[in-house]
Amino acid sequence: MSQAPPTTHDRPPAGGRADATDGVVRVEHLTKTFGAGAGAVHAVEDLSFEVRPGRVTGFLGPNGAGKTTTLRMLLGLVAPTSGTATVGGLRYDQLERPAHVVGAALEAASFHPGRTARDHLRVYAPQVGVPDSRADEVLALVGLSEVAKRRVGGFSLGMRQRLALATTLLGDPPVLLLDEPANGLDPEGIAWLRGFLRALAREGRTVLVSSHVLSEVEQTVDDVVIIARGRLVHASSLPDLARLARSRVSVVSPDGTALDALVAAQGWTVGSTSRDGDATAYELLDVAAPQVGAAAFAGRVELHRLTGHDVGLEDLFLQLTAAPGDASPAQDAPPAGASYGDAPTTHAPQGGER
Repeated sequence: MSQAPPTTHDRPPAGGRADATDGVVRVEHLTKTFGAGAGAVHAVEDLSFEVRPGRVTGFLGPNGAGKTTTLRMLLGLVAPTSGTATVGGLRYDQLERPAHVVGAALEAASFHPGRTARDHLRVYAPQVGVPDSRADEVLALVGLSEVAKRRVGGFSLGMRQRLALATTLLGDPPVLLLDEPANGLDPEGIAWLRGFLRALAREGRTVLVSSHVLSEVEQTVDDVVIIARGRLVHASSLPDLARLARSRVSVVSPDGTALDALVAAQGWTVGSTSRDGDATAYELLDVAAPQVGAAAFAGRVELHRLTGHDVGLEDLFLQLTAAPGDASPAQDAPPAGASYGDAPTTHAPQGGER
């Protein structure tokens, strides 16, 4: 099941797209509080971001950050305490045929084990307002044609993931909201999913993919929206996020005066410094260890330690989402508020004529 992902742009939309939306997912000052008083749980707090068509956006945060609650508010499954969550400027309950606008796969998948993959999709097809033949089309799209007649009870987790994705595509929606779609996929399956999601984005669709692991999606997404404790902590393109991953060098010299002079002469950015008698330790930012070593050798500055630390995207993600008081806070993170664009279960498609 590793064939190249087919695309859908050569055929007309199944059932037609009834809602003329711009495909923009927009969350504005969204807040959700469960309970009241001292026991209240603030799942999402004043969250704002946009997800644009033609791009794959990673919706990232630790477990419990508020990702699934946010997606549920977008789908009308949870009522916000305040704020709005819209697709193309409309709430989900305002869409005339929602499954032709939004395809969603949330949380743990649930399939009747005795049904075949094709029959599972045929159950949903009338609700979406598409013919039974659409089941075979979407099975082909996700690489499950060969197992269309197999019962889902015998499917691996990865195959169930693909079937959940097929269900979201029944209405040929321009917007996809996928919660942890790579869960359960082997490396070959992850590579397939990466190509498939990027193909959907190239068709002009809006693709929002949630994950609690940045490394899982960094080769797939164009943009990132990172939340922690229900609040936005960063939103940008992936390249802009990568530019925040600053390299660090730890250097110690028994001759603090000479090291001070070297750092000043080179104009290196100092992250921190400490002294123990005559010895001085620096943490330098945005410089490589070989560069520091070469300058110290040329300046005849004795060093007792020189260690480089490359900060990857995953390290940066952990810094951005760390709880207050945790080690390695994201000192250089930009202010929250920039706007960009857990095995999933299918959110039951709706949107036959009503």
